Amino acid sequence: MTTEKTVRRRDAEATRQSLIEAAAGLFAERGYDRTTVRAIADRAGVNQALLFRYFGSKTALFGEVVAQDGRRQLRETPAERLLETALRNLLAPGGTPPGDRSLEVFLRSVGGDDEAARTSRLLTEEYADVLAGLTDADDAELRSALVLAWLLGIGLTRVVVRQEPLAGADPEHVCRLMLDAARTLLERLP
Repeated sequence: MTTEKTVRRRDAEATRQSLIEAAAGLFAERGYDRTTVRAIADRAGVNQALLFRYFGSKTALFGEVVAQDGRRQLRETPAERLLETALRNLLAPGGTPPGDRSLEVFLRSVGGDDEAARTSRLLTEEYADVLAGLTDADDAELRSALVLAWLLGIGLTRVVVRQEPLAGADPEHVCRLMLDAARTLLERLP
């Protein structure tokens, strides 16, 4: 028997997912800054007050969108290919549409204390755990943290700061150099 509380919980989860999907689409189309809370709520077909009820802020909702994409990548990518996949996505020409500040928002949110920051830290920990499984070294956690910090640093330098020569470097060349170097820390990388 379905109780009223169960139906409300199911409806709440459906509404929450609707908001995530609407936000993901709008962030991809318009970027973070040009996406309004009103537009997200309109696309989801709900009152914008529900966005604040379920997420607290647009930034926290953005963190959830980024986390869902990251968790999908974790689920669908074999561990030994995770670093390469993440790196190639980061380096893909046109991989970051104009106005898409997802990496910037992710990097800026990691140090905060809101829901987006907590979500970002948890996702980072999940990636680090997978990468740590690619070495038998006693300091596996440190090795995976170093590789992940390197990956985030590449993203920061290339996408956010747009510092040359990395910003304009050939993605294949960067990927090859990064993966060759990362194999010294994570020996089971292909």
